[in-house]
Amino acid sequence: MSHATDRATGPIGLVAATAAGRAAGDRLAAAWPDHTRRYDGPVGPALRTAFAECRAVVAFLATGATVRVLAPLLGEKTTDPAVVCVDEAGRHAVALLGGHAGGANALAARVAEVLGARAVVTTATDAAGVPGLDTLGMPAGGDLAAVTRAVLDGLPVLLEQDTVDGRFLPLPPLPENVRPGYAFPAGATPAAVLRVTDRTTGAGHPDPAAPRTPDAPEAPDAPPGGGDRPGPALAVPPEAPVAVLRPASLVLGLGASRGVAAEEVLHLVATTLREAGLSPDSVDRLATVDLKADEEGLLAAAEQLGLPLDLHPVEALAAVTVPNPSEVVRGAVGTPSVSEAAALASAGDGAELAVPKRKSAMCTVAVARRRPRGRLALVGLGPGARDLLTPRARAELRRASHLVGLDQYVEQIRDLLRPGTRVLASGLGAEEERARTAVRLAERGHAVALIGSGDAGVYAMASPALQQAGDDIDVVGVPGITAAAAAAAILGAPLGHDHASISLSDLHTPWEVIERRVRAAAEGDFVVTFYNPRSAGRDWQLPAALAILGEHRDPATPVGVVHGATRADERTTVTTLGELDVTIVDMTTVVVVGNTATRVVAGRVVTPRGYRWQE
Repeated sequence: MSHATDRATGPIGLVAATAAGRAAGDRLAAAWPDHTRRYDGPVGPALRTAFAECRAVVAFLATGATVRVLAPLLGEKTTDPAVVCVDEAGRHAVALLGGHAGGANALAARVAEVLGARAVVTTATDAAGVPGLDTLGMPAGGDLAAVTRAVLDGLPVLLEQDTVDGRFLPLPPLPENVRPGYAFPAGATPAAVLRVTDRTTGAGHPDPAAPRTPDAPEAPDAPPGGGDRPGPALAVPPEAPVAVLRPASLVLGLGASRGVAAEEVLHLVATTLREAGLSPDSVDRLATVDLKADEEGLLAAAEQLGLPLDLHPVEALAAVTVPNPSEVVRGAVGTPSVSEAAALASAGDGAELAVPKRKSAMCTVAVARRRPRGRLALVGLGPGARDLLTPRARAELRRASHLVGLDQYVEQIRDLLRPGTRVLASGLGAEEERARTAVRLAERGHAVALIGSGDAGVYAMASPALQQAGDDIDVVGVPGITAAAAAAAILGAPLGHDHASISLSDLHTPWEVIERRVRAAAEGDFVVTFYNPRSAGRDWQLPAALAILGEHRDPATPVGVVHGATRADERTTVTTLGELDVTIVDMTTVVVVGNTATRVVAGRVVTPRGYRWQE
């Protein structure tokens, strides 16, 4: 049941045969000083030693030479270290061994990033943009190879997934041929089955060949293109391969008398899980009362299982409602329940008691099942240039099964999405509805990306979404380069001292409020960046705002105007407060007005930071 391996924490071995290879290895060692180990000397012995001692090896050698040295040492892909080969010129980082299971694909990408090389990954799922079933962060079993082949070949694959309180596990996008039962066309026969379950008998169906009629979620969860609503049951051929993913959904609550033996605890745990049809691979942690912090039997059992042991105060457990309270336990411990209460406390809000407490002579155990938490990623796409989209944003776009955004922003990044990503795009003016849709999908347990230009938290979608999101979903903010930052970089350094950003759109903010803010920024001598400065139907606000600034600044104050910052139609004008032609400004323009210290130096707008040496 242990989820820890030495390979996850060991060093990355660096082996080179030439001066060029050693120089490239030095660059990796400098980038990862706490995670690398050099192996010098004759290449063959060095490579074999690194393979035996390290979680991964980067060999600055030809792939053929590396294979010939390591071939006699190869064992299982689940235990062998990852191996990446880098050519003599440092142009390619080839994931040679342990692509998914060993992490070679990811390591090749990291090596390529440091060396300025190209990662070469030949794993079929990576080449097709499909997440590998063994890379989803869950223990995986069954016929993974056959089911993966069916997914890649476009054959019908039935997705069976446990739900708790109607929520799904937030899986990454899967191709259109991987469908829940309700989405299969009438008469379709699945060629393979993918189960996501903590049950040993599958998602509520003990017999793999038995007909399946999965519960139908609400209409918003239907895949693109619709699909039949529940009708005739799906018959799965007995020969259809089955792969099973085990989510970390179970928590074991433990109670024990003083002096309990670890063997008794382990026997009760194993018996309880087996009789309930629950998989040990889905157990995430153990939990008990803090009075048992020194109970050697519980500590030893946790160590043997390779699981953390949560300790809860008596008062916290006493506040948990359980189906089987005991006055005897209350009198002895101070809470009417230990095992059930501890399991529910560690499993979190919305958890259900999968197995009520079971007893042995000196031990009790109960099993709680977590309610899946959906995931909402608020992703800033930056100002528009593809190379200013952050790696973290790219990763979140590929992780999300559902993407919600303004139609023109969706088109900017559609090519980065994995096959099977469900896209919900809408036009201007539908911000509230997009936020509501994204939150609702996350509440159903999906992995959702809500996108916005610049930074999602600056005049974008994060605010309306978080106004509606509760604490029952996970929210991840992915920062992006703002329009103000992009425009400032193009102009020079206009934001070198205190500055303010003000939107001149009065669609949601009364002009009186905007005017008060502009006046405060003018009086405070802030550099001011105007967002949403001027549109066809809203053309008087910018002149009015500039007039307010003009009451406090010289007409010669530098002003930078950047249209379409970092995009193909980028245009930049450096002018002054007195000479600005507002007709060149539109809604894709950022206007930056300097403060009383701002200057134009060699054509660049610069606001000094005010250091004494500049006086």
